[in-house]
Amino acid sequence: MSDMKRRDFITLIGGAAAWPLATRAQQPERIRHIGALVGLPENDPEVKAWLAGFEQTLTRLGWSLGRNLRIDYRYSPAAFRVRELAEETVAAKPDMILTYSTPSSIALQRMSSTIPIVFLGVSDPIGSGLIASLARPGGNLTGLMLYDATVVSKWLSMLKEIAPGLKRAALLINPKSAPYYRYFVNAAEEAAPSLGLQLVFDPIENDAAQIERVIESFARVPDGGLVVLPDSTPQIHRDIIVALAARHRLPAVYNFRIFATAGGLMSYGLSWPNEFRMAAVYADRVLRGDKPADLPVQAATKFETILNLKTARALGFAVPGGLLVAADEVIE
Repeated sequence: MSDMKRRDFITLIGGAAAWPLATRAQQPERIRHIGALVGLPENDPEVKAWLAGFEQTLTRLGWSLGRNLRIDYRYSPAAFRVRELAEETVAAKPDMILTYSTPSSIALQRMSSTIPIVFLGVSDPIGSGLIASLARPGGNLTGLMLYDATVVSKWLSMLKEIAPGLKRAALLINPKSAPYYRYFVNAAEEAAPSLGLQLVFDPIENDAAQIERVIESFARVPDGGLVVLPDSTPQIHRDIIVALAARHRLPAVYNFRIFATAGGLMSYGLSWPNEFRMAAVYADRVLRGDKPADLPVQAATKFETILNLKTARALGFAVPGGLLVAADEVIE
């Protein structure tokens, strides 16, 4: 071999020895994949803000969309699409799944026992069969519990406070989209007698005309009020429920701020921006290797009271000082 050819050969081999190191240095960081199944409307501005908070918290924890993280969102505000979208979410084989709502969590659990799942907005996770206990969930699910059932007594008390002469309270919930409905109904039945309230439970459906019939039938008897329980059906039909409450001059208490901002009288419920930020902390731990079975489910800790004074005046209700002082937000 000539000196020139020998030098070329050595140069080639020397370069080849460096290839693996150069290739590794240029390889992008592994992108982790979150599949998100959200039981809320896609175009709702508040929902967009909550999800933005989820992503911002992940960013603060070291994740960056496009660099080391990818999130695919699917929305299922109507319960009848949950199974189809859950199948799509699982079929994409994400590293973990974020899910909002009890029906979507149940559907995902039935389809995968291995993909880690972080839930929020889930009612009665033990009774729904999602976890073994709050402290030791077991299985592949963990996250944030929606409400303890005793919160119903707070909703009933708020109604009685703003309308002391109240004698009847209708519970609005759709058993088809809220399979956990007895969790709240049972608690309401326990709390009502001490407040001097008669409960009326006439299940609603995912049908605006049927909801109208239920509320109009209830409103024919005086001294009644509405308690809108946690469920996607009332959320979807919140405009008609708020309008019917106003038409029939019914005091109503809601579990979701978006009802009060849509003209509802008052709401008492979770701080959802806080819940989605907390869900991001759970997601971070799962993506870094923690097992859902070992991460305790967190009960709700931050609540907010919203009062719509404009609606109160229109309905002729004087807001008691105690409610006004307790309000985190007052809509004028």
